[in-house]
Amino acid sequence: MKSLLKKWSQLSIVKQIIIGLIIGIILALTIPNVAKPIVIFGSLFVGALKAIAPVLVLFLVISAIAQHKSGHKTNMKSVIMLYLLGTFLAGLVAVIASFIFPVNLTLVNGAEGVTPPSGVVEVLKTLLLNMVDNPVKALFNANYIGILTWAVVIGLALRNAADSTKTMISNVSDAISKVVTWVIKLAPLGIMGLVFETITTNGLESLLSYGKLLAVLIGCMLFVALVVNPIIVYVYIKQNPFPLVIKCIKESGITAFFTRSSASNIPVNMRLCENLGLNKDNYSVSIPLGATINMGGAAVTISVLTLAAVHTLGIQVDLPTAIILSILSAVCACGASGVAGGSLLLIPLACSLFGIPAEIAMQVVAVGFIIGVLQDSFETALNSSTDVLFTATAEYKEWRKEGKTIDINKIK
Repeated sequence: MKSLLKKWSQLSIVKQIIIGLIIGIILALTIPNVAKPIVIFGSLFVGALKAIAPVLVLFLVISAIAQHKSGHKTNMKSVIMLYLLGTFLAGLVAVIASFIFPVNLTLVNGAEGVTPPSGVVEVLKTLLLNMVDNPVKALFNANYIGILTWAVVIGLALRNAADSTKTMISNVSDAISKVVTWVIKLAPLGIMGLVFETITTNGLESLLSYGKLLAVLIGCMLFVALVVNPIIVYVYIKQNPFPLVIKCIKESGITAFFTRSSASNIPVNMRLCENLGLNKDNYSVSIPLGATINMGGAAVTISVLTLAAVHTLGIQVDLPTAIILSILSAVCACGASGVAGGSLLLIPLACSLFGIPAEIAMQVVAVGFIIGVLQDSFETALNSSTDVLFTATAEYKEWRKEGKTIDINKIK
């Protein structure tokens, strides 16, 4: 047993997760009733990540800003520009794909009792109110906008604090990061439980009638991940982008696919940034920020489902309106929460651009819930892996300017 555990510990976390995934699938297909108790592993894993992530973000950002030396350069402007550009282009790709492969929906009744935002103004208002939310309440509710805001404010207030105070905050941040590494080690068990629950609970039968819609959605997300994002990275670092792109998808996208929460995947992304040799002062802020505003997958979901409703209702869409939809989907996506299904409630906002009544829009949301297992998994994988990709791209651009060598294959 000792020898087996030693060999297991020598495997990379990705290989461990794949093994957990395979075991979960086999158990779900062969002995679902007998193996049902393993579902608890998935719940414990996701619960632990969701519990520790808000505290981790708070102390990482406070520590990073408090330790910041006056005159020290940061690349946050570049990171934010990449986030916004990536989200807009994802929405544009989805709009173009929806015109090339129009999808008609069989609208269903459902999603009653769910209240979406009434407009973009309400989304922006909610974002502003979340920024000034009670900090304790923000931690309790995992309101990352509020957590980020208060972390920045407290960090700035501590810029002139005694070195002993800064050291204490840094030590607390390191301790929480250590706890996160312990939680991450449980990922294979967690993934095993999550995939087992997904297969036994949902199956694939309900997805068959929405095959074309899923194909367009997933196809757009894969195109963004494997074509659009690499082009953006190449423009910035002038090197083959695929080693970095694949590394981010493999080490961040896989766990995000199963947890279906950008917020819960923050600790995974933090660890990946560390392995990529990035500056902690930068990624400790950009990764939590990305989980809030870098939502290319959400922009794809909003655009595709909205235009599916438009095609179903026979509404004509001209080029200017399509471009406006791309911008609107990007803005709406930035307001999507970092939890499972967070983008679906913003679909009625985009539908309102075409005068689609709320009753019809909510039926489109219901369709989103039906296909949500795969749609949300791919969406989160794209969103979360891109957080690391763009954070690394912005920093590697600075490295290139300084004449440093960038070789992704040699980074541990």
